[in-house]
Amino acid sequence: VLLRSQIRTPARAHLTDLILPLSCATMLVPIFTLKLNHKINPRMVAIGKYDGIHPCLTAATQAGKVFIHNPHTRGQRPAAHRLSQSTQDNDISLLNINQAVSCLTAGTLGPNTTGHTLLVGSQTNLLAYDVHDNTDIFYKEVTDGANAIVLGKLGDIQSPLAIIGGNCALQGFDFEGNDQFWTVTGDNVRSLVLCDFTADGKNELLVGSDDFDIRVFREDELVTEMAENETVTSLCHMHGSRFGYALANGTVGVYDRTARYWRIKSKNHAMSIHAFDLNADGVVELITGWSNGKIDARSDRTGEVIFKDNFSSSVAGVVEGDYRMDGQIQLICTSVEGEVRGYLPASKEMKGNLMDASVEQDLIREMSQRKQNLMLELRNYEENAKALPGVSEGESKMGVIPANTQLQTALSVRRATESQRAHIDAQNLSGCVRVPIIPPKDIPVDLHIKAFFKMKFHVFEITRQLPRFSMYDLNVDPSAVQPTGKVTFSINDRPQRVVMWLNQNFLLPEGIDSPDITFTALRGGGLLKINMQPSGEITLRTDDIDLAGDLVQSLASFLAIEDLQAEADFPIYFKELRATLTEVDEFHSVHQKLTAAMADHSNYIRNMLVQAEDARLMGDWRNMKKRYIELYDLNRDLINEYKIRSNNHNALLARLKSVNQAIQRAGRLRVGKLKTQVITACRDAIKNNNINALFKIMKAGTASS
Repeated sequence: VLLRSQIRTPARAHLTDLILPLSCATMLVPIFTLKLNHKINPRMVAIGKYDGIHPCLTAATQAGKVFIHNPHTRGQRPAAHRLSQSTQDNDISLLNINQAVSCLTAGTLGPNTTGHTLLVGSQTNLLAYDVHDNTDIFYKEVTDGANAIVLGKLGDIQSPLAIIGGNCALQGFDFEGNDQFWTVTGDNVRSLVLCDFTADGKNELLVGSDDFDIRVFREDELVTEMAENETVTSLCHMHGSRFGYALANGTVGVYDRTARYWRIKSKNHAMSIHAFDLNADGVVELITGWSNGKIDARSDRTGEVIFKDNFSSSVAGVVEGDYRMDGQIQLICTSVEGEVRGYLPASKEMKGNLMDASVEQDLIREMSQRKQNLMLELRNYEENAKALPGVSEGESKMGVIPANTQLQTALSVRRATESQRAHIDAQNLSGCVRVPIIPPKDIPVDLHIKAFFKMKFHVFEITRQLPRFSMYDLNVDPSAVQPTGKVTFSINDRPQRVVMWLNQNFLLPEGIDSPDITFTALRGGGLLKINMQPSGEITLRTDDIDLAGDLVQSLASFLAIEDLQAEADFPIYFKELRATLTEVDEFHSVHQKLTAAMADHSNYIRNMLVQAEDARLMGDWRNMKKRYIELYDLNRDLINEYKIRSNNHNALLARLKSVNQAIQRAGRLRVGKLKTQVITACRDAIKNNNINALFKIMKAGTASS
């Protein structure tokens, strides 16, 4: 067993003076360890060259602050303004944001700037900061908040953009703080990455959100989307069109465009993922930092673990940079407790020396597992053979599994009963084993079914795919209320093609031969009616605008339709939206009044403090006491007003999310360029406070109709 002697150094030590320790890890060798005296917020770590030369570790820490660790220019104290020197460490400067940081990154934003720009997002603002000159570049209010941020070029937009994802919205700012890009997405954004997804030489924007989808945008046009089974917490570009992703349930994997290469699931949460070439083969591996402190590297092709290490606490972030300024890029991993480790790919000689023992151990472990499996299989065969001599044919069948044994299954839709919710039955036909399945949303689901034959330790496996729209039943209640919502569009295709789409995407007991069909929705109730005229006009009737959008997108994808216009009317939903827009105006008005009131109180407090101090200096204790009592009362009123303002702000955010989702839903009723036009026109109508135009656009696709 080879032991790694870990060398700890104080944060103020010169990184170039560190001694190379031994390691039993594969491919990577730890070259420095720092212990910073600041905690680090998860997923808020970056490396920035703020003077254009020296890389600085930057991370969000407690109490609304960002620390910048710079061991290269020791002794240079920052100027005043936002940046201040840490009292605990001379190499660390603190940037006071004065509100909770929700995301940060660093990179080149300006066209003619020497150093990198630091970008810090919160739930109300985005700050672009010049660390070298200690000045704000811009400070913008962002109504939808900033949950994730990425910096770079997008599509045909010439200048780099700081793109933030927030409350169902995406927004991009240039170096001057101008709003150059805006669109909506399906739910709250949790992760962003830029990647040449379509291999056209231009970056697309990949967006992971709370609704389990990974969406790909070519500027404001939705190119495609991939459905996962949990919130997409992290995305990272690997190479070409390949990217890694992590989910809130501990799943980590790799996609190449829309094809998933592999995925694994852990009981721990993936806190950070990063692409790094740790074995110097020209192909990056996926580095993952976990909530239990583990760091591992996996092959981008197979997901096989080829390196691992451990921290004593949860990993906060994984980045890369030439932190020792020796011309070699190091992988830099940080923990939430402020521990920092740098790794380099091992040289060929060191790799051979360090890896012999671990390779042998892995080989012994693998051979022992294979031996155990073979011994178990041999014992089963021996038991089967013992059952054969001297027994009848029927008895021998009890000891041997026939060679032609198969596992057969059937899927069927079941309505809700008093004891069970509506569900899909996956049933074993021979053994009558029924398993209720309730997909949370309309996505295709792969069912991996395994039947364990306990007496003979044998497992039968089969895979079935659940169609996308499985939770819809052909049996219709005659007394069911007819839907008032509808969307109408025309296609240039035969009815038989629509029938093929229905058979592939719905769970039907037998194949149908007509596109005119009615379903009952098992999740929320209500009817879905599909009708097609000989002219090619299709009408989808449902009160669920989300379902209508999913059906339009699914059918357009099946028929390879690039652009599709539609007319829609959802009276119930539009009535709710109109009420939401009225509430938004009311909350905005309350917000402005509360802000003005707090400003007045703040001015009053300043005057009171001056009067109280004057009274103290003059020895007028009676007036001093009186002023401080008034200050106490004012402070209590300010706290109460802040609570009211906070509740009002949260309610406003919820209404704004509903408005952004409404724009997204209106867009999903169209396809291609027409979808983009609807989203842009809806945003302009809201900016101009033209509510009537907004509803015209949602219904007809244009305000002029």
